[in-house]
Amino acid sequence: MKKQFLFALAASALAVAAHAGDADFTLVNRTGYDIREVYISPTKSNNWGRDRMGDGMLENGKSKRFAFSDKAACKQDIQVVFDDDNSKVTWENVDLCELDKITIRYNRSTREVSASGE
Repeated sequence: MKKQFLFALAASALAVAAHAGDADFTLVNRTGYDIREVYISPTKSNNWGRDRMGDGMLENGKSKRFAFSDKAACKQDIQVVFDDDNSKVTWENVDLCELDKITIRYNRSTREVSASGE
């Protein structure tokens, strides 16, 4: 009986862990510029919250995995701040529950943003 209880407890812990990170994603920087700050906010929210990069930098051509477990709000906006000129760019309405990898691009001369996902 004790073994069955421990097995059931372990199985439910694994199930919770499997769902906890369902919205985690990898951000690939193909903007042409190094990114100093990354913010993630529910679409239609005016509050960006904290910088998800911390002390790090996401160099052009590199990628970083972000833990994001808010499945209740899959549709998010992603804003980045570039290191060279402090400019900000936003990608809107990104479904983090559907995508595991997001590649962002930015053309500074036309101010055109694009993102592709896997």
